[in-house]
Amino acid sequence: MHLRLDSLPLRQTCAHEGNGLIDFHRVFPREAFVSACHFVDYAVLPPGASIGIHTHGDDEEIYLVLEGQGVMHLDGEEFRVGPGSVIKNRRRGTHGLRNDGATPLRLFVVEIGGVADAPPEHRG
Repeated sequence: MHLRLDSLPLRQTCAHEGNGLIDFHRVFPREAFVSACHFVDYAVLPPGASIGIHTHGDDEEIYLVLEGQGVMHLDGEEFRVGPGSVIKNRRRGTHGLRNDGATPLRLFVVEIGGVADAPPEHRG
């Protein structure tokens, strides 16, 4: 499957009770995978918007910042992120992301399920 980010239909949503609305598109849903991957999302956080601080269960997430600047909250610590930042949000971890810059922050979010979510042949 091949998609272009500049042609995705974005919808606005409040992410995990964060500040403001973000633009969002589920690039690949769970059904697109034969592995334990739950989804791949593309998100655009306008200046001042955030993905609220939240805690997951057995899944893990990867944030890949494509453009913009912000502050990442990861398990009680905060640090700066920008283009090329890759953050692993651990199983049962707490995280959030805030755009404190003057331009949109664009990122991919990949959620991977726990071992129980993997197809039987991949549960080694």
